[in-house]
Amino acid sequence: MINKGYRQGIFRPRNASKCKSQSCVYRSSLELHYMRWLDTNPNIVSWGSEGVVIPYIKPTDGKLHRYFIDFNFTIIDKQGNPHKFLVEIKPERQCRPPIKGRQKPITLLREQLAYATNQAKWEAATQWATKNGYKFQVVTENQVKSLNIAK
Repeated sequence: MINKGYRQGIFRPRNASKCKSQSCVYRSSLELHYMRWLDTNPNIVSWGSEGVVIPYIKPTDGKLHRYFIDFNFTIIDKQGNPHKFLVEIKPERQCRPPIKGRQKPITLLREQLAYATNQAKWEAATQWATKNGYKFQVVTENQVKSLNIAK
């Protein structure tokens, strides 16, 4: 099901040999922009979309769930060393606790539950990344928009 409030679709990489995913689905224009950066950055040697799945306990129900990380990639630094990353793309406002304001109580509750779930996901991702030789990052729209994309 496609959410009409967001730009969604299938990304067709120019450098298909770098993309390790069966299908590169983007669920927002931010993810599409990030995919373009991964595809065209000469230092990225491989990348994937939603290819790493991490178990986590959802705080709202106490049950085990699966967290599909937005992106995983390997980048080569200036010294030729590889570095592996897991990246979650999120709007800046979803990266900080919601503050009671003018929103309806149900909206505040929904935002609080989403924030708690994100925190649980990110803690599990950080632990998994450390154990498996990756670095986990949450990347916001400000960071995505500042990326240089080769034309």
